[in-house]
Amino acid sequence: MMAVARQSGFTLIEVLIALAIVGVALAACVRALGVGVNGVRNMQERSLAQQAAQNFLAEMRLQAVFPALGRRAQPCPQGTLALACEQEVQETPNNNFRRVTVRVTLGNGPILARLDALMPRLR
Repeated sequence: MMAVARQSGFTLIEVLIALAIVGVALAACVRALGVGVNGVRNMQERSLAQQAAQNFLAEMRLQAVFPALGRRAQPCPQGTLALACEQEVQETPNNNFRRVTVRVTLGNGPILARLDALMPRLR
């Protein structure tokens, strides 16, 4: 009589469980990458919006014109983004200065950058 040799290895159930675990791990990695990409895109938009606001204020300083009170909006594209800059000019206790607030948005979305500055009356 011959002895039956016992073979060692994985059963089908063990292989399926291992594949399920690997699948869940890969799905978590893909999700983490997606969140990272969105974070980088948001940071890039905010960085470009900050540059657009700084450029807007620098332009005002270079024009050397005392800004008129009120609000106005104009497009201020930066890079590949079609940003919009809204300028609000307010009085200050000292009549030789005006407070200028620049808000930058992407379309009708939230404010990506806000910058405040004082503009002097140049003589």
